[in-house]
Amino acid sequence: MATYKKRSKRNISKSNSNANLSSTKQVFETLDEGASKTEIFVSKYQKYLIGAISFLVLVFVLFFGYNKFILEPKVNEANLEIFTAQKYFNQAVNTDDDSSDSLFQLSLEGADGKFGFIDIIENYSGTPAANLSSYYSGIAYFNLDKYDLAIKYLNDFNSNDQILSALSLSTIGDSFIQLDQLDDGLNYYEKALSEASENTFIKPLLLMKSGNVALELNKKSKARKFFQEIKDDYPDSQQASEIEIKLAQVD
Repeated sequence: MATYKKRSKRNISKSNSNANLSSTKQVFETLDEGASKTEIFVSKYQKYLIGAISFLVLVFVLFFGYNKFILEPKVNEANLEIFTAQKYFNQAVNTDDDSSDSLFQLSLEGADGKFGFIDIIENYSGTPAANLSSYYSGIAYFNLDKYDLAIKYLNDFNSNDQILSALSLSTIGDSFIQLDQLDDGLNYYEKALSEASENTFIKPLLLMKSGNVALELNKKSKARKFFQEIKDDYPDSQQASEIEIKLAQVD
């Protein structure tokens, strides 16, 4: 009968200890090897790494410095300069006599040693005041019947405000209509419609303008769509009062 020889706990413990030491040694050897590779990499590409870090620091410093010491003072100065031009523009809009043309001209060219909108655009490019001056200039030129210039400056205007954006695009459309470029005018009216959202004053006005131009271009199905939207969605608008007549013209 075979006998089972009991293994000594001391031997098992010693074996486990040796295994643990071996495993720990391998871990440290792996770490040493990894550290050596990292040191070699850093040593090899040290110049490039320092250069990249220095470049990022330089970009940050330049960006911060530009905003703090150049852009901010420029923005503040432009905001002060635009005041006089806005004053003449508002006077021109609110006057009912023939002086409006000269007031619009003063808003564009400046007076009393102060900049007009054109000066602000040229001298403070990239500032909010210069962007707003493009809008004012476009509206002023439209009122002065200089439609090419109105289109030029209004196309330079950018805004996240849907109402201002819609009014700008609509005035470009009006300018093209005055130049007898009806297709371009309708195109800008449709762009303005996409910006106007559901504004209950601007939207039906733009729909009526779009429908009238589409009708003049003999695009009756498109005109019907514009007129029908006024009837369905803006029944209380001023434009709705004559919408049945308009719909009859496209049948």
